[in-house]
Amino acid sequence: MARLPRIGAPGIPQHIIQRGNNRQACFGSDRDFAAYAHWLEECARQSGVAIHAWVFMSNHVHLLATPETANAVSQMMQTLGRRYVRYFNRSYQRTGTLWEGRFKSCVVDAENYLLLCQRYIELNPVRAGMVSHPGDYPWSSYRANGLGHAARLWTPHQAYCELGRSAADRAAAYRALFAGQMDSAQLAQIRRATNRGICLGNDRFKDEVERLAQRPACPLQTGPEARQQTPDG
Repeated sequence: MARLPRIGAPGIPQHIIQRGNNRQACFGSDRDFAAYAHWLEECARQSGVAIHAWVFMSNHVHLLATPETANAVSQMMQTLGRRYVRYFNRSYQRTGTLWEGRFKSCVVDAENYLLLCQRYIELNPVRAGMVSHPGDYPWSSYRANGLGHAARLWTPHQAYCELGRSAADRAAAYRALFAGQMDSAQLAQIRRATNRGICLGNDRFKDEVERLAQRPACPLQTGPEARQQTPDG
């Protein structure tokens, strides 16, 4: 069965995951992380994509982004992928693919799920046992969202801006969201939506996305693939 095209309506955030092929490392040093961040910022600006949250892990990346046009995220990821693979292969004297096929993505209900998805992304290094607090990990957006650090890559979403009147108030309110643990049902919901390319949101949001996309937002699947959930953090 042919794959349905991605859902990518303008102005609707997307949670994006790109993994290294066969879970192999796609970053080997801080220089690699910095190069990826630089090209991501450049490609996002050129493609018309606002980046709200990110985390770069050793063998995969998570992004939360809002496109200005329907195909902007795909354009950004294709250009970014080509540039980074050329750099990585040259740096490590290797050839061949680096990424595991197409990136995975899902559209996100900004009103109800955007900040939850940001927490999920920024807590990846904590769940992986790499740090005890998200602020201790340098290659994520937590320091921008939670500590107010400047980052060229960062464009705060309106849902974040509504957390407070001043930058300090917004950062403090955002940090407070991390006081509790994300429960297993929330983790499973985000992973399922992203891995299957379906909506992360309530029924009203799904209906709206289907209207904009003019196709089902939650395609039916059967067999083992429908039940499979690939954990990522």
